[in-house]
Amino acid sequence: MIPATYPPKDEIARLTARMLLEIGAVHFNADEPFTLASGLPSPTYIDCRKLISFPRIRSTLMDFLSITVMREAGFEAFDNVAGGETAGIPFAALVAERMALPMTYVRKKPKGYGRNARIEGAMTEGQRVLLVEDLTTDGGSKLSFVDAIRETGATCGHTAVIFYYGIFPETERTLGDHGVALHHLCTWWDVLAEARAQGAFAAATLDEVEAFLRAPRKWQEANRK
Repeated sequence: MIPATYPPKDEIARLTARMLLEIGAVHFNADEPFTLASGLPSPTYIDCRKLISFPRIRSTLMDFLSITVMREAGFEAFDNVAGGETAGIPFAALVAERMALPMTYVRKKPKGYGRNARIEGAMTEGQRVLLVEDLTTDGGSKLSFVDAIRETGATCGHTAVIFYYGIFPETERTLGDHGVALHHLCTWWDVLAEARAQGAFAAATLDEVEAFLRAPRKWQEANRK
């Protein structure tokens, strides 16, 4: 179960950024940019999946995520916690355990045999479902999961993630237009601030990362191969 006391939101953000840096989940490389799923370049990459291998950090962040959701959405706001395939599944299970709720997961597409289902586990009409994922960039990938949940007759008005890029202004609008509120622990801005405080990367690298965060589309266009 969750602890009775917890830090304020800004301290949760700082500590989350620190933990992500500590386990090597944060990658900055302006000289050889990473290629995102969109095909666009980025000097930043984050691997939240690594968290499942670090029990103390994993446990603390799942406490933080459960607390954040209950603080922002309500302590009795949900009946079911659903993870998005695949990265969201372990985090949904851990949050569901803390919130004492049933856990389900949502496939990216029907499995193609048997019941041909997208929802695994027991989800029923009228249940209020929290969608849990590892991160979100522009929010677009969440919409398919939300629609699959709603097709069961359940409702889904909230999604919770460990990491939110926080640099694309359309993200919360995209989710909001779909009737979904976003809850998160930290953003690239929090990670950049902590990386500067720690001196975790060369100053020139951090300056280039900041240039990307301030104008991501412009940076991507200038660095497109």
